Amino acid sequence: MKQKREALVEKLLIENYEIYYRLAYSYVHNEADAMDIVQEGAYKAILKSESLEREDFAGTWLYRIMLNEIYNMLRRQHREPHLSPDEELDDIPDSMQMAKEVAESLTLKEALDCLSTEDKMLVQLRYFEDLKLEQIAEILDENLSTVKSRLYRTLKKLRLHLETE
Repeated sequence: MKQKREALVEKLLIENYEIYYRLAYSYVHNEADAMDIVQEGAYKAILKSESLEREDFAGTWLYRIMLNEIYNMLRRQHREPHLSPDEELDDIPDSMQMAKEVAESLTLKEALDCLSTEDKMLVQLRYFEDLKLEQIAEILDENLSTVKSRLYRTLKKLRLHLETE
């Protein structure tokens, strides 16, 4: 049974590596730190795979481990995630359309970075990772109605921030 769960965890880690990496990178804005987060999360998931109670919740369980690793990294660094616009502007093509899209993207990233880590996570899981609210509630171990109300409050904050830009 342990080997079966370990194999399932390994399979999911390999299939979803890019998703976990993007999630981590969106918080730490550093390739090495994002890779450390995913590697440490993968190590812990494989090590503790026998504690996975239901195999159908393995994906949710892995997300939770990765989110905990992100929080741990941010706590160790004693900082909230931030955006360095210079990093984002280094490789912009000369096209005016591309410049406009990048500017809009930066504005959204800046708005997201103004949110608390928990609020940002809600938006990312829902809109960037395309998870259902029920899945998010499981990952965050919160009531579905709590997740919904937090998400709507967060979206309102984002709209206000974007309107004042």
